[in-house]
Amino acid sequence: MNISVIKIGGNIIDDVENLALFLKKFTAFQGIKILVHGGGKLATKLADKLEIKTRMIDGRRVTDAATMDIVTMVYAGLINKQITAQLQATGCNAIGLSGADAGLITAVKRSPIPVDFGFVGDISVEGIDAKRLLDILNLGLVPVFCPITVDRHGTLLNCNADTIARSIAVALSSSHSVRLIYCFEKKGLLADVNDENSVISSINSENCDRLKSEGVISAGMIPKTDNAFGALREGVKEVVIKSFADLDIDSGTSIKL
Repeated sequence: MNISVIKIGGNIIDDVENLALFLKKFTAFQGIKILVHGGGKLATKLADKLEIKTRMIDGRRVTDAATMDIVTMVYAGLINKQITAQLQATGCNAIGLSGADAGLITAVKRSPIPVDFGFVGDISVEGIDAKRLLDILNLGLVPVFCPITVDRHGTLLNCNADTIARSIAVALSSSHSVRLIYCFEKKGLLADVNDENSVISSINSENCDRLKSEGVISAGMIPKTDNAFGALREGVKEVVIKSFADLDIDSGTSIKL
């Protein structure tokens, strides 16, 4: 069985037209597949309306108890079900899931030292119930995961969607051929952030370190590339970073060890 794990970011979710385009391409994408989606800006907008302050540290959301309620409602509720409903409308038999559903993804609450991010979880491959996930795939269903998981005490946790996608891909790669595709608004990793056509066709761990030192790979692309190389080292067959609009063609940046 060949399986594709495809992750889309919040910037796509925030744009109605882009999301609709991606979901049509995702439905047409051949083979067994899993979708992992991020959160977008809606949780922040709702928090503002409820007068709940949003705190960020180094670009990462601090998830206190009130914020955890909001992200659960938005990520696992509204966004996840909107995506699932739109996929059903395009002919994709999708099932919207959080990590808590059927205990599919179990996380560990992050240590408050050195920084307390609140109800944020860290995931390992051991936290993925690969057997149960394969049972869902064998039913002909397409899982759609939001970034909400659960710990072994039943506490909901907010997790990084890139890491969820990586962990799922690695867990399934022990028995199947898996490719991991990170889709975002750019055509791939760009040599020049101001030039959409300066796509780097492939990178390895050596030139990735150089590109980081030169500032070509920075901010949100650092955890994405770190997850990509980690997935390859742990058995995933192929990792690509590409545009959501180019899901159906051979394009983007191929990650090599």
